Amino acid sequence: MLCCACLMTFPAEEDFQRLLDALTQCVLLHDAHTKAIVWANRAACVALGFSLEELLPLKAPDMTRPEPKYRREIGVAAMDRAITEGPQVYEWCYRSRSGVDMLSEAIATYVPLRERAVVMVQFRDISAQEAMRQKLRRYETRLREFMQDLGEGVAVLTPRGKLEFISESGRRVLGVAPGEPPGGVLDYCTRADRDRLVAQLRQAAGEQPMHAQRYRITRRDGTTCWLRVTCRRVAIENELNGLLIHFRDISEEVAMEEARRTEARMLEYAGRYNAMGEMATAIAHELSQPLAAVRNFIEGAIQRLNQPGGIESAIWGLRSADRQAEHAALIIKSVREYIVRRDPTETHADLRDILTDVAYFIALRAKEEGVRVRIEQASVPLPVFCERVLIGQVVLNLAFNALDALTGAKAAHGVVTLATAMAEGQAELRVTDNGPGVPADAHERLFDGFSSSKAGGNGIGLSLCKNIVTRHGGRIWAQAAQSGGLDCRFALPLARATGARA
Repeated sequence: MLCCACLMTFPAEEDFQRLLDALTQCVLLHDAHTKAIVWANRAACVALGFSLEELLPLKAPDMTRPEPKYRREIGVAAMDRAITEGPQVYEWCYRSRSGVDMLSEAIATYVPLRERAVVMVQFRDISAQEAMRQKLRRYETRLREFMQDLGEGVAVLTPRGKLEFISESGRRVLGVAPGEPPGGVLDYCTRADRDRLVAQLRQAAGEQPMHAQRYRITRRDGTTCWLRVTCRRVAIENELNGLLIHFRDISEEVAMEEARRTEARMLEYAGRYNAMGEMATAIAHELSQPLAAVRNFIEGAIQRLNQPGGIESAIWGLRSADRQAEHAALIIKSVREYIVRRDPTETHADLRDILTDVAYFIALRAKEEGVRVRIEQASVPLPVFCERVLIGQVVLNLAFNALDALTGAKAAHGVVTLATAMAEGQAELRVTDNGPGVPADAHERLFDGFSSSKAGGNGIGLSLCKNIVTRHGGRIWAQAAQSGGLDCRFALPLARATGARA
């Protein structure tokens, strides 16, 4: 029970007014019947710029932004509902004496006082909060618009494997209609890829996305596409917990890679047969020697068979013919092995070995033209990762171009030097001749299409060289040789040698 002393210390009406005046929140008291202002605390007077005496006769139009949604009837209706339905929360924009608007969150509460019933309206300035909300809504709208045109999707997977969220762009990538359940993440993978996707999801860490993986998926509409998928774990307290999955449609990228592989196969095929055409004359000359020897040995053997005691001599002639035929077969075999069509394969090789592979064909062509070939090999390994046949084709094209330059100039002592070297941390091959060379302003254009130093040439061979070298991450260029001719070079990045010559 409360004692009399306790009852006597209970605050009086004046004390309640002092308490309300001490509040930082604005308070207006309206008569419950007329809705006229009957009192305001100090915070409300300061915010609105009126004294209490000046506020009492004011109505809503005198202290409110003049907009339809802030008409007095609407404010009065909110106060009436507070009387019949309980406290009402609504938005109201007050305007101060100086014309400054104050967007507010207002709470109307019915209070039956001893002298009169009132509606107490508490309000606070939410202009800054509303401005921030508007800004966030604009950002959200912009972000949504930006993501509409992306070929990327974002999804959140809960720890139990449930798809909690998927972006609109993600639905489009997967072919899922708006409002349609996206299903499980494994539903789109082929059976062969499911285990790999599960492993990627389980191994996801939180620091940074895991290494991207490719998957061929079947979209909801039945079409197929390729996705690049990355994921990482996220944990935001009371907000988000699970896997953040980012996926991108790379179907065009995969198609381009396949097109490049097809182009590489066709390039190798064309390169081999281009080499065959260039070498045809020299090989024909080389084959004529063993074939003529075969014929001579066989004719000699036939003549000796008709002579007394000529069997042993005839046998020697036939064996010699056999050796010459075998030599001719080896020449044909080496050409067939070089030009046979097969899929390109990148492998580790020593650039010196590639030069050795094609030196035989260059020597055949040079012998026919009366040009001397000099080979200068580097003293250290030159390991490169390349399609060996294509790089060999580059060497052949550069060497044959040098031979043609010497032949056209009718050089009396033509020399072509093929040298390998380690230069600036790369494997370099140089083809130098002592011919007439080309003008200095033509060096940069020499490897562009349809630019040639040969009469009647179209430059496609050298353009092909640039295409091959560039695709291997290297560069190719030409410069004037010290001997007065042309010095053509290409350089390839070094790689760890595997099985290359030491």
